[in-house]
Amino acid sequence: MKKLLLIFMVGMFGLSHAQKVPTVLKTGFSKEALKQKLEDEDGKAITIQQILDQHKGKVLVIDFWAGWCRDCLQALPKAEILEKNNPNVDFVFLSLERSKEGFDKSLVRFNMKDKDNYWFASGWKNDFNNYVDLNWIPRYMIIDQKSSIAKYYAISPEDPEIQQTIDTLLK
Repeated sequence: MKKLLLIFMVGMFGLSHAQKVPTVLKTGFSKEALKQKLEDEDGKAITIQQILDQHKGKVLVIDFWAGWCRDCLQALPKAEILEKNNPNVDFVFLSLERSKEGFDKSLVRFNMKDKDNYWFASGWKNDFNNYVDLNWIPRYMIIDQKSSIAKYYAISPEDPEIQQTIDTLLK
């Protein structure tokens, strides 16, 4: 009986903490989400709007990750393949590290220094992450050339809809 109860409790814990697909797949960002501040590697503040403006006219893949996230680390090699297979697409990496020190260490440890990296200094719960229903990482979004959301929700860089969306946008 104890084993059955333990299995049930572990199963319920797993289900309650599993990534949940958002019920509404958004195609744009709220004003509050666009004003969300992050920090670059030098600690300089930048908003989501400024990041999108830097990549306007290009297809952009946003990769939410952290060095403490086992699923994220397992996805990194696959994300690198996606990036190499799409040289005409920009990639931005939004880190959910718990500290600036952790952010800096993860960039070095996982060979991310040459990428476009930003850190949510405000933590996981903020206007942008709340707006995009970020409840788990890794998470991938595709932004079109006009800064609209083309693919709202993917949990793996191997999701075939990511490449299909990129291919459609680049036609």
